[in-house]
Order: sequence, then structure tokens, then C-alpha cells
Amino acid sequence: MASIRWQLMALIEQGAIPGEQVTHAVRHAGLYPSGRGWLIFLDRLLLWLGCLALVCSVLFFIAYNWADMGRWLRFGLVEAALVLSVAVYWIVDGRGVVAPVALTSATLLLGVLLALFGQVYQTGADPWQLFFIWALLILPWTLVARFAVLWVLWLALLNLAILLYFQVWGSPFGILFVGDASALWGAFLLNSLALAAWELGAMRWRWLATGWARRLLALGSGIPLTLLIMSMIITERGGASPEAMVYPLWLVALYAVYRHWKPELFMLAGGCLSAIVVITLFLARHLIWDAGAGSWLFMAMAVLGLGAAAVSWLKRLHTEWHS
Repeated sequence: MASIRWQLMALIEQGAIPGEQVTHAVRHAGLYPSGRGWLIFLDRLLLWLGCLALVCSVLFFIAYNWADMGRWLRFGLVEAALVLSVAVYWIVDGRGVVAPVALTSATLLLGVLLALFGQVYQTGADPWQLFFIWALLILPWTLVARFAVLWVLWLALLNLAILLYFQVWGSPFGILFVGDASALWGAFLLNSLALAAWELGAMRWRWLATGWARRLLALGSGIPLTLLIMSMIITERGGASPEAMVYPLWLVALYAVYRHWKPELFMLAGGCLSAIVVITLFLARHLIWDAGAGSWLFMAMAVLGLGAAAVSWLKRLHTEWHS
């Protein structure tokens, strides 16, 4: 469906709106924020910044006065702030702008409390356990809040837990994923499943239809897989490696979903960028590293050609979707 901006541009190009009425039409279409819109934006921005400032102030106050504070005072300060945040969410009955801010503050303070517990009692736990337990404890809040920011924060904690776990203990899948590749595989699988669940959930729950969250998940899925296929090219592993089989399937799925099912230019642009990087590295590995300086010209022409082809295709899709 074409946006209001493109619909208005089409009407102007067709001459349906007189030239002297264009400014009036743009103003009433809501393409530019009004004075009240700016006030609402600044009010919410300051509310969120105040929330983050209060949480950080609790953390830094305890860290700065660590030697002068007893353990009960440290725990009491963090727990008082945590209970206050939950109380604010309960008072507003989970509605309005204040509710998600209060619950986000409680989520961050819970992480501060877990870190404080580990520091005071020296539990000796691995770092991945902190983030995993944190994600596990905030899961009920995330389910209740129905707030995209909390879901993204929850997934970020799981990503950190998986990356740290694989770096310490290696892959649980034997020799299939070795070295640092196991952490990238874990991040790719988690974010790919989360993106698929998010897209399916957005068909039922409107609050999941948040563009920036889906794009973050797509980046979390595409970047690890691109790094994996780049590592395969550099190390010259065989064509039967998991990366060589999964990467083409990922590109095909990305094209099928965001070209036909849910058209999304950002996703397709990310796929094009990933493919250009992989093809360029493949050519560099087999031309420049093993040949003379004359192959640099071919590489430059290849990069320009791939970039021009991608831009031309994306522009054609953009025009087609908004025509």
C-alpha cells in the first residue's frame, strides 16, 4: 500500500492539486509535524532520558560509594528503586506512556541487582549465566507488557548469553560448528527464529508491527551468517560446509518473504549488500591474493557493476510498489 507521501506526490504530478494549494495539502496531510507534535515528541524523549538517567544514577552511585556502603544499604537502594518502578506501573494500570517507561526501568534495575548480587557474594558464575538469568526473570514482564522495546531487550540478553556461552564452552553440536563460528551460528539461529515468530505474530497483534524491531532482528540474522560465509571463503573450506548450504537458502527466503509476501525495501537492500560483500570477497580471494596487480581493475569494475545493478533493481521495486 502506498504511503500518504507517495499518494500526495502522485496527485501533484497528475495535476489533481493546483500549485497554489500544494502547501495547504502538505500541511493537512500531516507530512510535517505540528507544534503540538513536537511538544509530544520532546515530552516522551525527556521521559525516556530521565528514566535511563535515574537507572544509571543508582548504578554509578553504588559503584562510586562502594567502600562506604554496607551490603544491606546497597541492596536496599537498588531494591527500593525496583519496587518503586513496579509500583508506578501498577498504579497507572499498565496504560499510557508512563507504564512502559516504568517497566523498562524495573527491567534494567533487575539487571543491576543481579550484577550487585554476583559482585557482593562472589558467586563465581560465568558471565553468560548473568544475562541468561536476567532474560529468564524478565520474561513474565515482557509477556505482560506487550511492548516492543522490552522484547528487543529480552532478545539482546539472549544473544549476549549465547555468544558468551559458546565462547566459554564451545558448540554443543560437536564438530559441526567449531571455534568462534559456534557463537555466530547461535546468534543466527536465535535471531532468524525470532524474526520468523515476529513476522507471524505481527499478523495477529498490532503492537508487533514495529518496523525498527523487525529490521534489528534481520540485522541480527544476516550479519552473523555473512560473517560465517566470509570466514569460509577466507579459510577455503569445502563447498559442503554448512555455511555454503545455508547462505543461499537464506537469500532465497529473504527474497521470497520481503519481495512477494511482505514487501520491505530495507530487507532486500540488506540482502543485496550481503551478497555484494560475499561476492567481492570471493573474487578478491581468488584473483587479487593469487594474481598480479592487474586484477584490481577487474575488482573495481565488479564492485561498481554489482552496486549499480543492486541500486537499479531496488529503485525499480520502489517505483513499482508505490506506483
